[in-house]
Amino acid sequence: MSRTYKTGAGGGRTLEHMRFDTKIAVVLRDDLESWQRLNVTAFLVSGIATNAELIGESYVDGDGAEYLPMFRQPVLVFTGGKDVLADARRRALDRGMAMSIYTHDLFATGNDDDNRAAVRAVPTDSLDLVGIAVHGKRNAVDKVLKGATLHP
Repeated sequence: MSRTYKTGAGGGRTLEHMRFDTKIAVVLRDDLESWQRLNVTAFLVSGIATNAELIGESYVDGDGAEYLPMFRQPVLVFTGGKDVLADARRRALDRGMAMSIYTHDLFATGNDDDNRAAVRAVPTDSLDLVGIAVHGKRNAVDKVLKGATLHP
């Protein structure tokens, strides 16, 4: 991670810009309904969150109440068609990148066991992907995301 500092009022240093060496990105299929986009994003980033190195410290407010930690870096959300997601998944697999997936079949399941069974029942190239999330080196993630656009 690289940081650029500037001198703030009173001579203190403030963080002006932070650039991370890695990137967390979610790619959603462009034909999802609003509730589906939100649901899929939440599930996908929960998979990426299993990498403890990506999680920061707990938050504490001014009265001492403690809140759960979150990612230490931004999560970028992209969109693309069915082919864009299939290509991104293939490129991520080819690069051995950490990735979570969400298939259309998971909208009909109600628990984690059924989710895993639904994915297990479909060959890799036949998965009906509606979203993927990846984490990796910035340039590798950029190559994986080729064809996707930032979510509006």
